[in-house]
Amino acid sequence: MTAALVAGLLAGYGIAVPVGAVGTYLVSLTARTTLRTGVCAALGIATADGLYALVAVLGGTALAGTLRPVLEPLRWVCVLVLLALAARGVATAVRHYRGHRLATRAAPPPPGPLRAYLALLGITLLNPATVIYFAALVLGSRGTEPAGAGEQGVFVAAAFAASASWQLLLAGGGALLGRALTGRRGRLVTAVVASGVMTVLAVRMALTPS
Repeated sequence: MTAALVAGLLAGYGIAVPVGAVGTYLVSLTARTTLRTGVCAALGIATADGLYALVAVLGGTALAGTLRPVLEPLRWVCVLVLLALAARGVATAVRHYRGHRLATRAAPPPPGPLRAYLALLGITLLNPATVIYFAALVLGSRGTEPAGAGEQGVFVAAAFAASASWQLLLAGGGALLGRALTGRRGRLVTAVVASGVMTVLAVRMALTPS
């Protein structure tokens, strides 16, 4: 259970920490509306991350028997996927930092709490990198036997809690924290940190005996 808890927390923070367009919008939305609206929007993002973690875990369980003969090569493919996502995150952040490009799109009128929750949930669900990240992590970490239901539940809950805590931090920080994290330098730092987490997970996966 402890291993599943730690893995879920690392997975949740790994996907949540990069402050991209969604994180920038979350901070600006909270600054323009109320903390309640920001909290609901943050929970929408975390719900999407939790759902993708659940889908990845359940999908991995269903496919475990079929994939058992190719688990070893699949594990290395998943390691490469995580490393590629980490490298892509850093490269994108560096490119934006050097190009002085920030997400400054004109925003529509601020939504209410429920609409903010549904909007951020939908936006995050449309991000394919999230499901690829969780699927690679879960399938690559799977041993010869599927994890128990309890461990799966702990992993999903921990991933949701990690994502929710970070998104709530962004929302609660308001304009002050938002300027620090959504500026060029802040976005670069958070992307590097998140990519570092992904790299650690990939290395740990590669070193784990099958």
